[in-house]
Amino acid sequence: MAQQTIEISENAAKKIQDLIIKQQKEGHGLRVKVVGGGCSGLTYKMDIDTPRDGDRVFERDEVKVLVDRKSFLYLRGTELDYSEALMDSGFKLRNPNVKRACGCGSSFSV
Repeated sequence: MAQQTIEISENAAKKIQDLIIKQQKEGHGLRVKVVGGGCSGLTYKMDIDTPRDGDRVFERDEVKVLVDRKSFLYLRGTELDYSEALMDSGFKLRNPNVKRACGCGSSFSV
């Protein structure tokens, strides 16, 4: 059975905090959503948002990651990380529920 949480790396927490400060969105968090689309059927969507009724809220270093109930079914046990590299920078989701991903790396199926 998958973990009932989402792990947030130190790098991800720092980047979320930077985005919140830059956008002047105190009290907000990073919303991570699973939506239909992409070559494999599902894709991730992220934005800075406020908590809503029914959200699962995960915290690290006073930074929040917000996940709606439906998306959490696909994201249980996921680790959210952030890395900066010359050719590939951004948030990375290591999702143990993914059974198949497309070649572009931005969509998946469970």
